[in-house]
Amino acid sequence: MTGTTDNETILRDVLERWKAAVDAHHPDHVAALFTEDAIFQGLHPYSVGRRGVAAYYASQPLGMTAEYRVLETKRLAGNLVLGYLDVEFSFTDRPVVKVKLAVLATRAGKEWYLAHYQVSRLDEEA
Repeated sequence: MTGTTDNETILRDVLERWKAAVDAHHPDHVAALFTEDAIFQGLHPYSVGRRGVAAYYASQPLGMTAEYRVLETKRLAGNLVLGYLDVEFSFTDRPVVKVKLAVLATRAGKEWYLAHYQVSRLDEEA
C-alpha cells in the first residue's frame, strides 16, 4: 500500500473511529486512538500522551461533533502516513469552529494510531 488512495484509506479508518468517539463524547475512546507518546495540539496548550488527549476531549461540551475532509496525504515511510484536513466542529449552542488539522498516523502491529495531531485555526478573512 503506497498510493494516495491507500494512504487516505488508512487515515479514514482511524479518523472515522476518532469522529465516532468525539461525537459520542467518549474522551477515553478518543485517547485510545493515539500512541502512548502522541504529541497533541488542539486549540489549548499542547500535551504529550493519551492522558492529555483524554483531558482535552473531556473538557469539550456535550453535543460537540466533528466533520472532516481529507485534503492531502503522503506516505512518509512504510508505517507513517501524514494527513492534512479541513475539520468543522459543531456545537449545540455556538457557531461552528473551522480548523485545519495535520495528523501523523503510525502503525503498531496491525493497527494504526495517531502519533501527532496539530490544529490550526486560520483567519477566514485572510
